Amino acid sequence: MTEAVFFYLFTAAMMLAACLVVLSRQPIYSVLSLLVVMFCLASLFVMLGAYFVAALQVLLYAGAVLVLFLFVIMLLNLEPEALARMRIFTLRGAGTIAAVLLFLSLARLLAPSGRGALPSAPEGTVEAIGRQLFTTYLLPFELTSFIILAAIIGAVTLAKRSSQ
Repeated sequence: MTEAVFFYLFTAAMMLAACLVVLSRQPIYSVLSLLVVMFCLASLFVMLGAYFVAALQVLLYAGAVLVLFLFVIMLLNLEPEALARMRIFTLRGAGTIAAVLLFLSLARLLAPSGRGALPSAPEGTVEAIGRQLFTTYLLPFELTSFIILAAIIGAVTLAKRSSQ
């Protein structure tokens, strides 16, 4: 009973913070709301017994990636007019990307799987997570790395252009 109460509590807080990420007019508030989402997600991982994934969630996403987002936002120091123009473009682009990802996920779920089985490692171990990361989730892992690299290069380019 207690576990269900905490699950619904963390999920409600996560959903509210996720809505604030999208609806907030100030980018810094969006980043802080995303921080709340990451901590709520990590707490759900702890409730599932996936302590390693929860630790990675806090260290990598809440720690490193959000600090990078915060530095980029503060470095760019965008005016409200530029933010309004970017918000329209971002919403269209994010909607298109979400639709494509949803379509690909549904196609993958409906397609028959012809993969051979790998010898299984005990669930929740670093070995099992590594196998999943570099077999099943290799493409999303690499795409995430590429997107983060592109964001860093874009932020540095914009910062150098505005400082000259």
